[in-house]
Amino acid sequence: MPLSHTLIEKLAYSIEKKEDLSRKSIARYAVRAILATMYITLGTAIGVYISHYANVMLPGSGKFFYAFMFSGCLLMIFYMNAELGTSNMMYMTSAVYNQQLKWQTALKILSICLFFNFVGAVLFSYLISLTNAFNHLETGHYLFDSVAAKLDKSSLSQFVEGILANIVVNTAVIVYLQMKDDGGRVPVTIFIIYIFAFLGFEHLIANFASFSLAFFINGGAIDGMTAIKVVSNFFFAFLGNYVGGGLLIGLVYSWLNKGNSIYRD
Repeated sequence: MPLSHTLIEKLAYSIEKKEDLSRKSIARYAVRAILATMYITLGTAIGVYISHYANVMLPGSGKFFYAFMFSGCLLMIFYMNAELGTSNMMYMTSAVYNQQLKWQTALKILSICLFFNFVGAVLFSYLISLTNAFNHLETGHYLFDSVAAKLDKSSLSQFVEGILANIVVNTAVIVYLQMKDDGGRVPVTIFIIYIFAFLGFEHLIANFASFSLAFFINGGAIDGMTAIKVVSNFFFAFLGNYVGGGLLIGLVYSWLNKGNSIYRD
């Protein structure tokens, strides 16, 4: 990355890379999006696996372990240069506001990213379901219970939690961009992502992974998992994620850094 002195310059450089790759090679951009959900699916899998055993040994402790293990997903995405749809909500909104991209181009990049995030979640969830660790899960497993709880939430809860989840995720992205030292980036990123993971907020891409894992590992839909409930969750999580990451972080911070004030991030 070239020397950048402001947050907007750092965002602009990342946006330039995304636009350039998606224009020159959609296939390569798609693979980077698939890789993002490979890391999220792996993080979800180890998180629910450890959490189930933690609950058996110490009832109620599973959420602490799940949130910690899941929090490493974003670090893998950062360091492996994968493309995550929920952070691109921030990038693409900033790009349009700052006239770096036309809205049609930004929407195209975001749509490609989200679609292949879903493809990656389905693919790697299926592969994980074939492993010895996940071919014998019983009813009442942490994974199944957590997915059932997500599907039982009201649409309003899914929307509001989606807002909060992507505020957290994109705060982590901005903090990562602003920090200079990897020794600080790692623990701070884990700490920030821990917030939404522990509280169980609705994150569209994480739900791609957890819902797909539950489906394939169970050999089909779990109790309460209907197509209508799944699509409804994805829809309201998406809307909330966009408001939280795209508008309240991407748009607000782009606006805050506009103008002649020396107060810049």
